Amino acid sequence: MTNARKTSRRRFLRCSASVAAASAAVSRLGRAAAPVHARSTETLRVGLIGCGGRGTGAAFQALSADDRVELTAMADLFEDNLRASLNQLEERMPDKVRVAPERRFLGFGAYQDLIDSEVDVVLLATPPGFRAPHLKAAVEAGKHVFAEITAAVDAPGVRSVLASAELAQTKGLAIVSGFCWRYNAALRAAVERIRQGAIGPIRAAYSTYYRGGLSRKYHGPRTPEMSDLEWQIRDWYDYLWLSGDVTILLSGGHSVDKMSWWLDDAMPARAVALGSRVFPSDGNTFDNAFVAYEYADGVRGFLGCRSHAGCYCENADYIIGAQGICTIGRGRSPVIEGRTTWRYDGPPVNMYQTEHDELFASIRAAAPINDGFRMARTTLMAIMGRMAAYTGKEVTWEQALHSQQTLVPDKLDWDTRFEQPPRATPGLTPLL
Repeated sequence: MTNARKTSRRRFLRCSASVAAASAAVSRLGRAAAPVHARSTETLRVGLIGCGGRGTGAAFQALSADDRVELTAMADLFEDNLRASLNQLEERMPDKVRVAPERRFLGFGAYQDLIDSEVDVVLLATPPGFRAPHLKAAVEAGKHVFAEITAAVDAPGVRSVLASAELAQTKGLAIVSGFCWRYNAALRAAVERIRQGAIGPIRAAYSTYYRGGLSRKYHGPRTPEMSDLEWQIRDWYDYLWLSGDVTILLSGGHSVDKMSWWLDDAMPARAVALGSRVFPSDGNTFDNAFVAYEYADGVRGFLGCRSHAGCYCENADYIIGAQGICTIGRGRSPVIEGRTTWRYDGPPVNMYQTEHDELFASIRAAAPINDGFRMARTTLMAIMGRMAAYTGKEVTWEQALHSQQTLVPDKLDWDTRFEQPPRATPGLTPLL
């Protein structure tokens, strides 16, 4: 790593640590709970917050990760989601699902009810707009956490996640992130080769997430009794306060997490971008963007992301070094070509399962994994790209980190009404 990049990274870490320490000091005034250091014979009790498809999958993977794990509590806004998820899990793993009726929590306060119940590990799988406050509550209560992406939808949320990561470290709690590619065996092998100098110094990285249309999350009809709030939460992809922009933050978030990995987790100094909405929607997000990140030492990172039906699809990474190129996603295995020729030939591994395997193993070993800082930085990198695309401005890392734009209402209930910002217009939308 060059001196310039090291200096840039140290500056960010100092800033992140000061924000986190201040917030953590406040957090310690809240409820206190001892962290879980489970002996090998103890059963770990798992609670699921967010019972959609991803939450159900995460619960299944958690229950498969360890012989002594049980699902004992579930929480969701909607009874139909919870019931469908519970039925699937009971059918697949009846011996490990023990969710009594009194531990099936519903409503906006359901997450806190679950956290306050006798669970040891909490799975956070709601729409991303809820992630930061749910993580804060779980860590304050002394729970280990699996947190799906993205970590937050705005900079205040990222700062909250940094504080939660700091508090988790103090309490000896695990936070494993749903940014799953770092748990992929083939990519781990590729990174090791890159670290060993197989492609020489990295000059640029290009990551793509070109996928089919993402116009709907909820596939049922909107019934007359559904309020705007209920409809938005059920069909959350296109609403900025819930998804943060599903194309840039969720799809693109995976890509920039990998980009950060290739570049030793240095963060970019600035970004410029373009983006728009091509297919109409009721929400206020984009469905395509291209972001150019510039690092302190002059290295460039490029993110292309698009959610359009009928277009070319690709989820790939091109790491361009002075002596070669590593290509990931254009075939079954990562490939290095140049001064060194290499192709991954190890066994395939399910990275989604590996995340949970390593989470529970770290709890058993009293050596908890803490992905919290990394998932916060990755999320902010994606937010930085979104800010650049939405405003048409060059956005620096410091501007992104200290942004005061808040997208999520402070308090939510079924009577909440709030004015959403209009869809951005580059060149007119201000940088907040």
